Amino acid sequence: MLTLEKFEEASEIVKRVTNPTKLIYSEYLSEQVGGKVYLKPENMQHTGAYKLRGAYYKISTMTEEERARGLITASAGNHAQGVAYAAKAFGCKATIVMPTITPLIKVNRTKSYGAEVVLHGDVYDDACAYAYELAEKHGYTFVHPFDDLDVATGQGTIAMEIVQELPTVDYILVPIGGGGLVTGVSTLAKMLNPKIKVIGVEPAAAASMTAALAAGEVVSLDSADTIADGTAVKQVGEKIFPYVQENVDEILQVEDDELIGAFLDMVENHKMIVENSGLLSVAALKQLDCKGKKVVCVLSGGNMDVITMSSIVQHGLIQRDRIFSVSVLLPDKPGELVRVAATIADAQGNVIKLEHNQFVSTNRNAAVELRITMEAFGTEHKHKILDALEEKGFRPKLISAKLY
Repeated sequence: MLTLEKFEEASEIVKRVTNPTKLIYSEYLSEQVGGKVYLKPENMQHTGAYKLRGAYYKISTMTEEERARGLITASAGNHAQGVAYAAKAFGCKATIVMPTITPLIKVNRTKSYGAEVVLHGDVYDDACAYAYELAEKHGYTFVHPFDDLDVATGQGTIAMEIVQELPTVDYILVPIGGGGLVTGVSTLAKMLNPKIKVIGVEPAAAASMTAALAAGEVVSLDSADTIADGTAVKQVGEKIFPYVQENVDEILQVEDDELIGAFLDMVENHKMIVENSGLLSVAALKQLDCKGKKVVCVLSGGNMDVITMSSIVQHGLIQRDRIFSVSVLLPDKPGELVRVAATIADAQGNVIKLEHNQFVSTNRNAAVELRITMEAFGTEHKHKILDALEEKGFRPKLISAKLY
């Protein structure tokens, strides 16, 4: 069972390896939702995620014989690093099975802590099945990433810190993958103050907890296809599920597109890199009535490779109309390109890329195509630029924007 005594013990033990992640007040998000929003930046941990808490506490409860056999786990990345780091601290061997699609940064960092990494399967569930096979074959001690009460206890130490720092917190928003984090946080939060509402958030394309709650039992999704790779879990944990049923007040779902916008907000307004799974709590804020409430969003991790980051930024700028492309047809004669550029400049648009195609028509005097990718301040400014081009007779046609 999850007990207050165990949570208190875990809170002291994890301090040996965790960074103090003090709450950050977000003026930007508070203005957006009308309440007081605080961020719990677990992305600032040594391993870039909260998972170190559960892994370290779990290993601390093991016998010397269990550690000596070597540890094994499966993970999409953050638990992998937590186990690898904790195993190194305890001086034991660790083998980590990760899905083949795991971002390179997570693979390399896991290896850097001395663990052996095995890539297998497309999603966490595939990797987990293979890890169990290896555990049985070699006699390793399995450290489950979420369906383990000791692991959940370690994760729940986050709630202890939140309540100690902000005793009057009203809502705690927690990302959900397999359910270990939300189990620990919700169970301890209710022990400390039953009035605190704990709200779980999962990607809409991998809503395994929502499905389980609807069915009244753990079920397996057909797929878990989401950019929130750390929470792409098809089946939540059976051991922790009853605690979620009892202690989690609500489950919200977030679309992938909303995570893109949340990433931009976090980078621009807080100068922080938070991975897509870690942003679930922030992206869900607009679904809640936060007026007059004190809300804590748990940022569960920040392990994101640069290529993914670049793609998210590009899609986010396009999504928010800060980058867009138009096609205009011009007569093929000197001065036309200058006229277009001057019109955009007068409207304070910034041209990023031009493509001039003389072969769009067999009659070049009638029309050549100019494709313009430009930067704007947002949707309103974009429409002002389009109106300016229209007034000059260019008849701009919006086309799909690409920066490459």
